[in-house]
Amino acid sequence: MLQEIYAETKEHMDKSIESLRRDYKTLRTGKVNTTILDGVKINYYGTPTDLNQVGSVLAADATTIVINPWEKNLLGDIEQAINAANVGVSPNNDGDVIKLFFPPMTVEQRQESAKGAKVMTDNAKVAIRNIRKHSNDKVKSLHKDKEITDDESKKAQDEIQKITDSYVSKADETLKAKEQEILTV
Repeated sequence: MLQEIYAETKEHMDKSIESLRRDYKTLRTGKVNTTILDGVKINYYGTPTDLNQVGSVLAADATTIVINPWEKNLLGDIEQAINAANVGVSPNNDGDVIKLFFPPMTVEQRQESAKGAKVMTDNAKVAIRNIRKHSNDKVKSLHKDKEITDDESKKAQDEIQKITDSYVSKADETLKAKEQEILTV
């Protein structure tokens, strides 16, 4: 019974860490990442379609993304969708491909991006603590229903706290790594 609660707690906390890593991908670091265009939808014959489904999206270098549509008649639609998505740069259409030139990040932009990462990490920690509370409530419910003893309840809550502490430190480690990536020129 308690082992199931521990396993469920770890599973949910793993998902929180995965979600945090996904959130980090939306942040701009020193080099461009094609995930900045993940939310961009193209009107493809009446159907909203992801940009990466209508052409190749590649990071040519640290500051350039190249979009090569499979059908050249989509260039205008792609350009409009990128403008509407407001990714921070204007698309350059040369008739064959669309290029996005991102200027190098300033120190202030890097610091803002690092602050955004910290906010995301704090949100993940809140989620982890909510999972801890939920798991502790399950243990207390088992204790109240006399399915476990006082000692077992105390040990279970201590174990849940140890699990929580390990996941909070994982979140802090991912933040440190992300801040390092963002602030490195």
